[in-house]
Amino acid sequence: MNLNIWLTFLLASILISLSPGVGAIKSMNSGISYGFQSSIPTILGLQLGYGIQIFIVAIGLGAIITSSAAAFLTIKWGGVLYLLWLGIDKWRSAGSLVSIESKVNSPKKQFWQSAAVNLTNPKATVFLVALFPQFLSSSNTSHETQLLLMATTLIIVDLTIMFSYAALASQLNSFIKSESRLKLINKTFGSFFILAALALLSYQKN
Repeated sequence: MNLNIWLTFLLASILISLSPGVGAIKSMNSGISYGFQSSIPTILGLQLGYGIQIFIVAIGLGAIITSSAAAFLTIKWGGVLYLLWLGIDKWRSAGSLVSIESKVNSPKKQFWQSAAVNLTNPKATVFLVALFPQFLSSSNTSHETQLLLMATTLIIVDLTIMFSYAALASQLNSFIKSESRLKLINKTFGSFFILAALALLSYQKN
């Protein structure tokens, strides 16, 4: 994977983590309910679930790449369409953070609940299946190495942004829960996903 492709993937990773989703909502709710420091188990749990999802998807894609180029190309085109649909869905979604979670005093319970949230989130699996093929190239670097680099990038970026969400939420309670502001955030990132899908449509030649 050359530097330009990785930088593009890095940007995509940042947009993915910034976009309001299950992990972001969980992190913000935890920051509001417990404060920043007590949100650490929640965020680490999210990364465990996310990491397992990434590993499963990477293994599956690796098998598909070696067995069927046509199947991989189908997944790649399906990924573009999914990103387009996701952008439209984000644009139309309401500005709701959902209710603040009840107090959970045990850090261990926070950790495992959060891991389960990401591990059982089917949207995360579909999104990863849609995302990875767009950045895999037939360079001298093996597909396994490229997938490992992308997985590491996703986890580091998501960890950083989830901590930032929890910290901001613990300080900006009323701002984070504003329906109008959340609607604007959803529309903004929905637009980014649509633009990304359109850009990837013109990037199918390689």
